[in-house]
Amino acid sequence: MKQTLSFLIISLYMLFPNVSLSQNNIQKYIENLKKDTLFVNSATAIMVMDAKGKTIASWNPDMPLLTASTMKTITTGVALKVLGHDFQFKTKIAHTGFIENGVLYGDLYIVGGADPTLASKDTLGTPADTLFMEWTAALEQKGIKRINGNIVADDRYFEHEIVPVSWAWSNLGPSYGSGTSGLSFAENLQDFTFIPGINLGDDVVMKNVFPEIPGMEYNNKLLTSGSITRNRSSFYTSDLTKEALFKGTLPAGKDSVLITVSNKFPHLSCAYEFKKYLDNKGIYSKQEILDAKEFNSAGEYELSIIYETLSAPLYKIVNVTNRISNNFYAETLLKAIGKKVTGVGSYDSATVAVKRVLQEMDVNTKGLTQEDGSGLSRQNYVSPRFFCNYYSAMEKTDVFPYFFNSLAVPGGPGTLENVLRGEDDKHKKKIHAKSGSLANVRCYAGYVETKRGELLYFAILSNNFAARTAQMQVGIEGFLNELTKY
Repeated sequence: MKQTLSFLIISLYMLFPNVSLSQNNIQKYIENLKKDTLFVNSATAIMVMDAKGKTIASWNPDMPLLTASTMKTITTGVALKVLGHDFQFKTKIAHTGFIENGVLYGDLYIVGGADPTLASKDTLGTPADTLFMEWTAALEQKGIKRINGNIVADDRYFEHEIVPVSWAWSNLGPSYGSGTSGLSFAENLQDFTFIPGINLGDDVVMKNVFPEIPGMEYNNKLLTSGSITRNRSSFYTSDLTKEALFKGTLPAGKDSVLITVSNKFPHLSCAYEFKKYLDNKGIYSKQEILDAKEFNSAGEYELSIIYETLSAPLYKIVNVTNRISNNFYAETLLKAIGKKVTGVGSYDSATVAVKRVLQEMDVNTKGLTQEDGSGLSRQNYVSPRFFCNYYSAMEKTDVFPYFFNSLAVPGGPGTLENVLRGEDDKHKKKIHAKSGSLANVRCYAGYVETKRGELLYFAILSNNFAARTAQMQVGIEGFLNELTKY
């Protein structure tokens, strides 16, 4: 009997070498999730894999599901691999024509290199005033006291497609849908200050905006609501026309309300705000702000370079992208991958480039459908098996320490700060992961350190649940807690 049993076990192992035959506590927990009506009535897929490629636990591991912001781990990891951890984006100040007697007889160009941190409020970025001060000092050093020409915004580093076609219309206006550009500025956002009225139904007055877009028209239909209500404003915009709409309500009783929305013409904002700065410093130019892609503009080889602004190193940008889940940074990194690999900074080239790089890393791309860099698109689909195989391959790269350290830890700074509250810090720190959340979507994916000091790769993706996210979170965090005990 013992010989027969031994033969059966050996036979099963030979047939399924990558599957653990023991019912570990992680798998037992998953079996209980399969009986939980919250998860039974959703689409849930899970996989946990060890460094040898053995499946520790699973449930629908090959089911591609919406991944939300866990998609950022694919974008950032591949970006580090392709561009290098110390890569820096460049923005150039240049000119056409010639300089004589303190006058530039030509156009002044701001040549974008897709730097996502240009004038960003993040600590990685250089504030706009500091940035403009450096650019102005470079002009003065060249002896330029007046510009007998225009200020040209050159965003041609990327193809003109500020957001992917798969993003929903409702995602284009909010700050999380700012999109990317060859010449980005202030994270491609605008801050509006509004003054609500005193009485219910009063008009809301727009006071100021930064940065401005030259020629932009805003249709303000905001009204004042009751003082106990919340901000219920909406903003609608696109890159097809210089028109935008504010609608909804703002509560009475506020001296002012700050609303941050996406800017679909950031390159023009950058040039316009710099022109205002130069005017204040007495360096005058013609009134026009020109878009380099809308006329027979000079190529970079025809320009005289005056100054270069460098971004922070890529690994620091990746760290912010993953820790706080910055959509704008992620979209920029995706198109930068396409630019580096194919020479074209477009979404089509980027998604092709990512798959090409993954194949070079010996990662099977079955189970991956990528439409954007951040995970905001509802046409992204990833399977847990793909995530595990990808994380395993990343561990073998020379940029892995930068990638691993960019992932948040439960209880630490970032999107995992409130995950596993009340659990022992020693156990929580074993998890390095990225969270993802959309309407009826909740996901986690990353690494967990075992008691033996090895790494496991995991992903838990839950879609289409009817319950509140907080209810689903209980079961998901139970799974994460089991991981820390393995």
